[in-house]
Amino acid sequence: MKDVLLYKGYIGSVHFNADDEVFFGKIEGIEDLVSFEGNSVIELKKAFHEAVNDYIELCKEIGKKTDKSYKGSFNVRIAPDLHKKAKRLALMKGISLNQFIQKAVEEEVIREHSNV
Repeated sequence: MKDVLLYKGYIGSVHFNADDEVFFGKIEGIEDLVSFEGNSVIELKKAFHEAVNDYIELCKEIGKKTDKSYKGSFNVRIAPDLHKKAKRLALMKGISLNQFIQKAVEEEVIREHSNV
């Protein structure tokens, strides 16, 4: 996995600023910008947990959904040759390219979740 923190189903990005010698990040997958920082990994994790807990509590207080809403559609840019091969496979399977890509994404998500 990449440099992320996990807590209560939330993902926090992790970065390091060498000039300031501080770890920092933000909660990903939400509509708002909620950041956190720490001078050590332990401090960063603690700040992330506090940020998540505070965010959940604030959302409860104001009656806001905590998760970002997704439309279910997005653009994907791939190499033309890969696009051609995927389209040909989809045709041979008798499904649309969209269905082919959705199945590939589903399989990868299931595979990754079984490893977590």
